[in-house]
Amino acid sequence: MHKEAKSSYFDMPALDVSVAFPQATPASNFPPCTSDYYQLADLLTPEEQAIRMKVRECMEKEIAPIMTKYWEKAEFPFEIIPKFGALHIAGGTIKGYGCPCHSITGSAVAAAEVARVDASCSTFLLVHSSLAMLTIGLCGSEMQKEKYLPSLAEFDTIACWGLTEPDYGSDASGLGTTAKKVEGGWILEGQKRWIGNSTFADILVIFARNTSTNQINGFIVKKDAPGLQCTKIENKIGLRIVQNGDILLKNVFVPDEDRLPGVNSFQDTNKVLAVSRVMVAWQPIGITMGVYDMCHRYLKERKQFGAPLAAFQINQQKLVQMLSNIQAMILVGWRLCKLHESDKLTHGHASLGKSWITLRARETVALGRELLGGNGILADFHVAKAFCDLEPIYTFEGTYDINTLVTGREITGLASFKPAPVRQKSRL
Repeated sequence: MHKEAKSSYFDMPALDVSVAFPQATPASNFPPCTSDYYQLADLLTPEEQAIRMKVRECMEKEIAPIMTKYWEKAEFPFEIIPKFGALHIAGGTIKGYGCPCHSITGSAVAAAEVARVDASCSTFLLVHSSLAMLTIGLCGSEMQKEKYLPSLAEFDTIACWGLTEPDYGSDASGLGTTAKKVEGGWILEGQKRWIGNSTFADILVIFARNTSTNQINGFIVKKDAPGLQCTKIENKIGLRIVQNGDILLKNVFVPDEDRLPGVNSFQDTNKVLAVSRVMVAWQPIGITMGVYDMCHRYLKERKQFGAPLAAFQINQQKLVQMLSNIQAMILVGWRLCKLHESDKLTHGHASLGKSWITLRARETVALGRELLGGNGILADFHVAKAFCDLEPIYTFEGTYDINTLVTGREITGLASFKPAPVRQKSRL
């Protein structure tokens, strides 16, 4: 009897957050955008503005209400895939093959609007579109583009992108995975890690070292290929909805028709990464916009000492610091897009943008976490989730330090990635 009484008392479901904390609105009812203080819309074409508002409406109304429960469970919300397909944003700048042929600015602001509500969803989109689809679009044969891109553009099939390995993260050009030429195709052997979307992707874009030329080649691997194994990485503190996987390739045969003819060295891979880093730079822009929007509403709703939190000077100062960071981040992101559109974008430009924007974003979400006090650690109020989600974004597609070294190499002409050789001590 005692156990039954105890169970009925302690095992009741949690109160709905709107009942448990009625003084502020949770993120399932997403706040209106108040973070675009310098009016980015004035810098966008009518088409780009339309893309932005279409994605914003979908994310606020369709996606925001369900994200917290999936983030908490670290499960992927497959119900959102048709909604993303209806937005027609996959494939971004690719022309033809069912892709939207948006400007890179239009694609970037769309990615930011997704990240404003949920960073995991934007990562899912960018892996699928700005890495896998873009690789096929830039480096694939005409046959491969016609075969794969239309269904990927509609999200009828899902793709992932496999570069990172357990032994090669920042040193991505190292690559231990091998591709050996055999009659009619290639045999892939090796291991990949941290590959987003990989646990449910229909096709995997895999990079491997050609055993004959010692150069990096690219391949399209089908999910049911014999010898292919993918398992989910557990226990992440950020981007919990993203299904990152460990991939094992054991004697995996890939036919010649699925070898990407445009990937013949790591420099070809870098062409994709340069564009992708521009897109990734817009993720923290969107994340911080959502954090600011939530804080702005929260501080006006939440009262202490007889006044809204927004009435206190120290809170206003933090809000303004957050808002200042966001405006600068937006302008840097916009300029990166314009450099790309005028064919002036360099690897150094992209790396500086990605590293600096994520650094400022880290500061901004930390201020937002402070402003929400105890509710700053609850995913229900968005900021805690964004705070955690930003950490992997600060690291992936080049850590902050590695990206600064890419820019440093470009402005000095001297590469400083490898440690200085160990020398014998001088007698002096």
